[in-house]
Amino acid sequence: MKSIKVKDLMVSLADYAAVSQEATLYEAVLALDEAQKRLHRDRHPHRAVLVLDAEGHVVGKLSQWDFIRALEPRYNEIVDFSSVMRFGWSTQFIRSMVEDQGLWQKPLDNLCQRASRIKVKNVMYTPAEGEYVQEDATLDEGIHQLVIGHHQSLLITRDSRVVGVLRLSDVFAQICEIMRSSQP
Repeated sequence: MKSIKVKDLMVSLADYAAVSQEATLYEAVLALDEAQKRLHRDRHPHRAVLVLDAEGHVVGKLSQWDFIRALEPRYNEIVDFSSVMRFGWSTQFIRSMVEDQGLWQKPLDNLCQRASRIKVKNVMYTPAEGEYVQEDATLDEGIHQLVIGHHQSLLITRDSRVVGVLRLSDVFAQICEIMRSSQP
């Protein structure tokens, strides 16, 4: 079996949802919706929007989690999510936070109306060094980075410029296909 490269499974940057860092959260939702409609039927839906600077370079990601977190402004006042992402909090503690901090007290419609006033650059996630992989890297290397970093995707680079996205869902589909074909 030939060695699979990450570029063999990547979604090209041109096919991925992307917005300017000056865009609003609402514009990012529209871009994600449009990208979903263009996506080939046999591919899993995108879970994120890439954020581009004025020169068209990828400078961030906006995941579904980031979209939802951005709607409740009080989250930024109570916790730095980048430092507590991996803590296991009990259901009781989470429920008490909602009540004690007054989270999600406004109707969801009201919170969603804020999306046209929230700038993507203020809520995007800036990928870390371990979230980039060269397009000629083997799929094994990409899988290792996904697992060790606990990432949903990796940014694929060519000459230090992002050219695509390696998504966990596509890697899993490839692994399933290899399993099916390797059974007696």
